[in-house]
Amino acid sequence: MKIAIVEDDINMRKSLEIAMSDYKEFEIITFKNAIDALKKLDASFDLVITDINMPKMDGIEFVKELNGRYEVIIMTGNATLSRAIESIQLGVKDFLLKPFDVDTLVAAIKREAKIQKAQKKVPKTKNNYSGFLGSSNPLQEVLKIADKACKTDASILLLGESGVGKEVFADYIHKNSPRAKGPFVAINMAAIPENLIESELFGFEKGAFTDASEAKAGQFELAQGGTLFLDEIAEMPYSLQAKLLRALQEKEVRRLGSSKSIKIDIRVVSATNADLTQKIKDGEFREDLYYRLNTIPLTIPPLRQRKDEISEIANAMIEINCKKYSFETKTLSEDAKEQLLAYAWPGNIRELLSVIERAVILSESSTIKADELFLQNKIQ
Repeated sequence: MKIAIVEDDINMRKSLEIAMSDYKEFEIITFKNAIDALKKLDASFDLVITDINMPKMDGIEFVKELNGRYEVIIMTGNATLSRAIESIQLGVKDFLLKPFDVDTLVAAIKREAKIQKAQKKVPKTKNNYSGFLGSSNPLQEVLKIADKACKTDASILLLGESGVGKEVFADYIHKNSPRAKGPFVAINMAAIPENLIESELFGFEKGAFTDASEAKAGQFELAQGGTLFLDEIAEMPYSLQAKLLRALQEKEVRRLGSSKSIKIDIRVVSATNADLTQKIKDGEFREDLYYRLNTIPLTIPPLRQRKDEISEIANAMIEINCKKYSFETKTLSEDAKEQLLAYAWPGNIRELLSVIERAVILSESSTIKADELFLQNKIQ
């Protein structure tokens, strides 16, 4: 398990490095501030542990910048209820109060490792759409269009706010397409340092740059015969957009350091929560690439427009999490149900799943009360 620890206090940072060196199952990488961490974090990290009070960017702002890409544990010497609630709403799974001993930290990490392992098991759903727990009319309308698009090789652009389930849609499109037996390869543009995106997408030959000790296939090659999902496509550097466009048009890629082109046979699905038309006007996104990616646009409605789903999803996730943690069956109190329906859900489905899992873990009885949801008054 690869873990990033972000701590500005050098003594605390070094103490954690020494203490954690005894646990060979964990690969620990430390950072002195959130800015440095954001530059180096990539898809290989499984967990982020961060202090709250730090210079340049505090832990809460750091978690917001991570935007749900990593599971997070917060540690602080100045805990307040409001900050704890805010961190929970952002999806933080644990909150450690300094000073703590290494056993407490390791126990928290192992709890998270257990959760991640359990989450890899795909739960059975109660409707006709694998991976979707809700069945509201707005969702069904989008799924009907997706079903038609699945049967073609046309490029699909998934649009919608953060947390609405764009990767779930991409996976659904792949599994219901003629390419279902091929690989589904997902890459998040926002999670990869800008200087590594080109080699990650297109691959490289041995000796192409200083650290290229051996050749490596890019994501385009790894998706051969299947689907390549380009998440957060708006974050792709403008300088590389022309190369992406050429790969899509010519259906071939060239590794860094190579003079030979490799033919590719893939279906591309991309996604963004940004306004690409505005980015085109601002000179940040190529118009020709936009039209290449946007053959079939699918706009996924936010959870606040799918109110009918909230109770359905909440009840399903309570059942799933009770089974996951071997808890007795739990239910929502009436005031908890009312609060779920009144809440604005700025984090959409992702936030709802996190809130329910947290409530199942923290509730002290078989009935989950409103205050155990840790929701503030973000009412519509």
